[in-house]
Amino acid sequence: MKKSIVTAAVAAAIAGGSSGVAAQDNTAAALEQYRQMLQDSNPAELYEMAGEELWVTPRGPKNATLEKCDLGLGPGVVEGAYAQMPRYYEDTGRVQDLESRLMTCIENLQGIPSEEIINGKFRQGERGKVAELVAYVVGQSRGDTIDVNLDHPKMKEMYELGEKMFFYRAGPMDFACSTCHAVDGKRIRMQDLPNLTTAEGAAAGWGSWPAYRVSNSQFWTMQHRLWDCFRQQRTAEPIYGSDVTIALSVYMAGTANGGTMKAPSAKR
Repeated sequence: MKKSIVTAAVAAAIAGGSSGVAAQDNTAAALEQYRQMLQDSNPAELYEMAGEELWVTPRGPKNATLEKCDLGLGPGVVEGAYAQMPRYYEDTGRVQDLESRLMTCIENLQGIPSEEIINGKFRQGERGKVAELVAYVVGQSRGDTIDVNLDHPKMKEMYELGEKMFFYRAGPMDFACSTCHAVDGKRIRMQDLPNLTTAEGAAAGWGSWPAYRVSNSQFWTMQHRLWDCFRQQRTAEPIYGSDVTIALSVYMAGTANGGTMKAPSAKR
């Protein structure tokens, strides 16, 4: 239903425009109206609720909950935690994004090996459960200011690695992240491509993920989104929770500092 509405709206906008520029403006307005409609009934909320239940459900060989998981603000503190991630963790000696940090908590507190998640598949098994936990945790930072601390040497190192990866061209198509996300005003079909090299663009991109994708009725975490970027490059699939994926997240989140978290959102 919504697809037919936006198709008609876009067609009318294009037909009604007196010039190419006017048509573009009208199309952009129609697409923005469509996006707002998606947010009004966002299925990501169902994943948030499932994740909240998982957080307090005893699981694994240790039959424990995740209520003592330290996401950076203290054991069990979820509110506002994602707005300050990725971050460096003293207990692991590494920079972690939300998904890799959840794997640490799941393994240490519940006894479920991280390999079950790393070697799994998106939307299935333990990795599917991590996605639900991600939705819950991210939802507790909705409306917060993105505030990723880059002072630690390892955070600076990961930011620099992420920047290099962002511009690194690879695969038979000779694509980089920057191919789609380093210029203002780009769009593929009904999806804007934010310029992730700017604070405004990075805030729009990082601040709206993870998200529910209406086109395939799936909830995508940031790890899933980055995996798909590599897929579109036609290059090697990144290992789930690897430093390469975390570095890209540090680059985006660090560039987005000062923006607002609006995730989990809904995307086309």
